[in-house]
Amino acid sequence: MQLYYNHYSSNTRRVLLAADHLGIEFDLIQINLASQDDRRRLGEVNPNAKLPVLIDGDFILWESCAIMQYLAEGTPGQTVWPQERRARADVGRWMFWACQHFAPAIGVFTWEHLWKKFVTGQDADPTEVARGAADLAEAARVLDQHLATREWLAGDGVTLADYAVAAPLMYKDRAHLPLDAYPHLLAWFERIQSLPAWQRTAHEW
Repeated sequence: MQLYYNHYSSNTRRVLLAADHLGIEFDLIQINLASQDDRRRLGEVNPNAKLPVLIDGDFILWESCAIMQYLAEGTPGQTVWPQERRARADVGRWMFWACQHFAPAIGVFTWEHLWKKFVTGQDADPTEVARGAADLAEAARVLDQHLATREWLAGDGVTLADYAVAAPLMYKDRAHLPLDAYPHLLAWFERIQSLPAWQRTAHEW
């Protein structure tokens, strides 16, 4: 299997976390998003021109959480994508939540504090940062409350839900994410960071 990826993409990090946990190796194809040629190549396999993209024979799959599920379903004996209907729905719920609520709020901070200056030469917009802070506070409150009485997001062990939600937190410090008020979230993230999959997929800046 081939994976179009970039180390700086938190969506890519989701897939790399799941693959590492499942013992899956890829033929990695690095895409430099600053290169017009690489962007053209990416657009040939994903009309959205977004990373990551999985190519498995003649099957092309994009959207990080869909790729994570596909990888798990092809791995006998795995436990990160449960077989039981309600347990699987619970994991899926948090994966959708990550994409719809948590990651977009974090994305405001990563754009304003990390990438905006590099791409546009402009400084962070305080209005946008405030908007991101409001959205992140709402999502972080939900996550913190959920984790107050449990170690992992769904079930008794690590699942795809944990990897999907945690991946954008790879920018927690560099993007100045305001998360100090959420102790249960932070304790959970410390547990995530101690996992072999997290450590093996870390990338030096």
